[in-house]
Amino acid sequence: MRVLVTGGAGYIGSHTLLELLAQGHEVCVLDNYTNATPEVLTRVRTLSNRTILDYTGDVRDASMLDKVMQDFMPEAVIHFAGLKAVGESTEKPLYYYDVNVGGTLALLRAMGRAGCRRIIFSSSATVYGEPIYLPYDEAHPTAPTSVYGRSKLMAEGILSDWAAAQGDVSAVLLRYFNPVGAHASAQIGEDPKDVPNNLMPYIAQVAVGKREALTVFGDDYETPDGTGLRDYIHVVDLARAHVAALDYAANHAGARHFNIGTGQSYSVREMVRAFEKACNRSIPTQQAGRRAGDIAAMQADPRRAAAELGWSATHTLDDMTASTWAWQSANPHGYDT
Repeated sequence: MRVLVTGGAGYIGSHTLLELLAQGHEVCVLDNYTNATPEVLTRVRTLSNRTILDYTGDVRDASMLDKVMQDFMPEAVIHFAGLKAVGESTEKPLYYYDVNVGGTLALLRAMGRAGCRRIIFSSSATVYGEPIYLPYDEAHPTAPTSVYGRSKLMAEGILSDWAAAQGDVSAVLLRYFNPVGAHASAQIGEDPKDVPNNLMPYIAQVAVGKREALTVFGDDYETPDGTGLRDYIHVVDLARAHVAALDYAANHAGARHFNIGTGQSYSVREMVRAFEKACNRSIPTQQAGRRAGDIAAMQADPRRAAAELGWSATHTLDDMTASTWAWQSANPHGYDT
């Protein structure tokens, strides 16, 4: 299948490219490199020994989208392009709605002009908000606590309405939990351009000496050790979920939501200990108050994905921390060599 991957040079996108190529799909990448670098695609090409068509451009740019559609004629789109920092979204709400919601609208219009009928959407478990019960299943009410989460939920609503109105299109909405880890080659991994907003890349940068200490936000949550609990998923498992979603979209019309997680949660302190085991060194930490928009615990019920996509996570916590350390220690400055 010919698959357009928006934001394909990003962390999750790059790992998904490798999985798509391994399954024989043709891929085209559109990325504006806001939080990525062209070096990623160079490495993906080397690892896969495959051709990747790529365009530099913004997903909100209608003329660029039309050019990509006309040149590549995709049969499906995987839509990663977007902004993802919870804290920043509170400071720049219009920017987040413009990119995450406006970009989705522009993409759907371009797909309509090109006759492309399938889309896999990169959503987030943050759409659920404070848990009424755990683990979250797809029927859990949605009440996001951040601008980022609300922007993702708005985009989900647009995609669902689009699918309902069209009738013969497919929108698969993947609600990610917390992606971590790196490819087994240690050639691609997570490389934030600024201070990491997520736990694992920050721990990795502390371990490699790039940062002095990990700040633990909140130690008074109603959890076993007082720190936040999260469902972490290896990025390769997450990438494989997109390939499974693509197969599903080829045979199902309408919009469908899926939780993409493991069903297991770990605290911040448990993650620190697991990473210390992987890198065989101590991770200094410092305590701070709770961060706005954070919740005490998140955990997926991934049974729908197992039953309908035929997908489930296979990597362990040790796989996640070991692969992250292999990537970070081999690339202490990320892709900036």
